[in-house]
Amino acid sequence: MAATEVIGGLSAVSGVHEHQAAEPVRRSVRVRATAARAFEVFANEIDTWWPATYHIGSSAPKRVVVEGREGGSIYTEQEDGTNSPWAKVLSWEPPHRLVFAWQVSPAFQYESDPAKNSEVEVSFLSVADGNTEVKLEHRDFNRHGDGHEGVRAMVDAEDGWGALLSLFAAKAGGEA
Repeated sequence: MAATEVIGGLSAVSGVHEHQAAEPVRRSVRVRATAARAFEVFANEIDTWWPATYHIGSSAPKRVVVEGREGGSIYTEQEDGTNSPWAKVLSWEPPHRLVFAWQVSPAFQYESDPAKNSEVEVSFLSVADGNTEVKLEHRDFNRHGDGHEGVRAMVDAEDGWGALLSLFAAKAGGEA
């Protein structure tokens, strides 16, 4: 928010309800894999480690797909033949960086409006002995509007990004 003063959650300029910026959720893991392999497992082999219970579709999930390009969708193929999108690739820079819009609303529904999406950045940095430091930052929760605190709490919880990175690390060669 630039020079706009916020009083009681309302913008003095627009009168629109604005939300305080929530702290990003940051997690990291060091894996026994090159940056190229770690990126490959995280993005192109996501279906091998992403839990089937983590989906927003109306049908049982078959697999998770990342369309590996800027503007690509991240979605779950459903048993009923439909696709359930839940993220959009904003930056695709193998093997160094992946950024995607988190398109899951506080009501656990698909949200297509980019102004109402938080953002996830995953970076892959080569370190000693052929290992890779994988850093994840989930930010801009306030974009989700009312209920954004619940989205942040969910991904920050014990079974949130930390647990997901542990599952990823196991598939990528184990934690270093």
